[in-house]
Amino acid sequence: MGQEASAVGVIRPMQQDDVIVTNHRCHGHFLAYGGDMRALFAELMGRQTGVCGGRGGSQHIHWRNLYSNGVQGGIVPIAVGMALAEKRKGSGAVVTVFIGDGTLGEGVIYEGFNMAALWRAPLLIVVENNHIAQTTPSELTLSGSIAGRFNAFGIPARELDASDVSQVLAAAEHELSLVRMEQSPRALILDTVRLGPHSKGDDTRDPELMVRIKAQKDPLLSLEKRLDDDVILKIKQETLQEVQRAFAQALADPQSILQGEQA
Repeated sequence: MGQEASAVGVIRPMQQDDVIVTNHRCHGHFLAYGGDMRALFAELMGRQTGVCGGRGGSQHIHWRNLYSNGVQGGIVPIAVGMALAEKRKGSGAVVTVFIGDGTLGEGVIYEGFNMAALWRAPLLIVVENNHIAQTTPSELTLSGSIAGRFNAFGIPARELDASDVSQVLAAAEHELSLVRMEQSPRALILDTVRLGPHSKGDDTRDPELMVRIKAQKDPLLSLEKRLDDDVILKIKQETLQEVQRAFAQALADPQSILQGEQA
């Protein structure tokens, strides 16, 4: 909630053979990639019809060229290796890895940045900067600038507000084309916001502040301003029906074989 534009804007301009490596907050990326909603629900419920047969759960999804892993920072060196493999194959594919501002405290990512720069890996590093790691504001965990971390390794970094999906899409399309052409890494830092709590009830932010932030930064509200009321209503009704249908189907699907064996 609040980061929809970054998922859609970055993934929409990708080419068929491009690879996505994402993190514990992967559901939006999966859906933006074209993943089936019923299969996602079923995976979360441990059903046989899930994306990974109900074995991967919430954080470990693999579908087509999308891979997710819940280990903070651990996905960056994996993405570097995948990008190097695509370069050696001569496929022309670009690997995009999504990380958050909270991941910038993990040392392994800087080893990944260093190797990506040295090997000129075709890698786009997308930082979804929502300014809070669980309940800790980024100003208490990050010194210096995010762009400066990439510049230290000679990786060009572009920063952008992520509340407008059309602007994100244009920027991502440009950065992906440069990575593909130059066969070297680049970074896209998206200034976004997490409108809900990290979990269910652990949001320590001022509720009044969140109301103001939602009005200013919610990409869905930003997009609604360009649409007629009847169009908005139609989209909301169709989407709600799709979600309810997918959820009901997944709930009725059989448990995974693994779950059955445990039972």
